Amino acid sequence: MLGLLSAPLYLATTNIVTVFLRCDPVGQVITVMLLIFSVFAWSVMLGKNAELNKLRKLNHSYDRRLRDERKVLDLPESLRNMRNIPYGDLLFDAIEAYWRAESIGKEKGQDSLRARLEHAENALARALAHQTLRYEENMIWLATMVTVAPFMGLLGTVWGVMEAFSAVSLQATASIQTLAPGVSAALLTTIAGLVVAIPSVVGYNVLLNKTKTLTTEIENYASSLADRIELEMDKRVDPAASL
Repeated sequence: MLGLLSAPLYLATTNIVTVFLRCDPVGQVITVMLLIFSVFAWSVMLGKNAELNKLRKLNHSYDRRLRDERKVLDLPESLRNMRNIPYGDLLFDAIEAYWRAESIGKEKGQDSLRARLEHAENALARALAHQTLRYEENMIWLATMVTVAPFMGLLGTVWGVMEAFSAVSLQATASIQTLAPGVSAALLTTIAGLVVAIPSVVGYNVLLNKTKTLTTEIENYASSLADRIELEMDKRVDPAASL
């Protein structure tokens, strides 16, 4: 029974190898390059998906911990210095900018709550841009695979057809043996291009949607963090506001 089930797979594998060996050198090179592109695209998709899922879990866990804290400006170092987490990176930059603005302002005798808040918001904006780029990292390679693979498959198709017609023009009659190398290259490179492009398109769209979701979440977090800092500043000026 096992032998009967494995026979079709063996024949299919043999046929693919046979078709590949029947191709001309240009068709073989294009097919190998598309195979490399396929492996690269899958490694990017799987790696990026795992990275985005991990970052989202870390963000949500950190946000839950932060909600239990009454004051973000006076967080302990163990909770504040967690820059490997995107949310933690935003918090660290905002708090550091706040206290740095206060220190410099006092030295110059120009300390103001508005200046501290502006420095914190500017730091949040810079950290937000940095984390957005972190989310989108390596996506350009996947987009490149989506664009280049079909064109490489088309190149192989055109080359194979051209080779087939060239072979026919040199013979008195057209035979299967004459047409086989060119037609094999045309069909195999077309299939290889689609094998690379179709999963890459699906993977790119899925990852792009996850990236947009994470970007929206971190933008909302940055806005919420700026509000918390501003409220805490008001309470420091007017302690009665906390009652």
